[in-house]
Amino acid sequence: MPKYIIEREIPEAGQLSADEFTAISQKSCSVISEIGTSIQWLESYVTDNKIYCVYIAPNEDVVMEHANKGGFPANSIQQVRRIIDPTTAE
Repeated sequence: MPKYIIEREIPEAGQLSADEFTAISQKSCSVISEIGTSIQWLESYVTDNKIYCVYIAPNEDVVMEHANKGGFPANSIQQVRRIIDPTTAE
């Protein structure tokens, strides 16, 4: 199943509290349960003003459905075409 990187523009995301991240995570998981097993949240990276989320989903429409139902921005959705790391140089 394809993997996607979702860029979410959230002003001052890096300043959110632990309780706010808990609430956001609970909402995301709740929406995923509602949608079903066709989508999986792997992890997210928080920067000062954005959150980058990594999801597995059958297509971009399911990723957007999750964003819409959860009330999350999805400013950019990009399908991962390949993963490389230092071992790629070998």
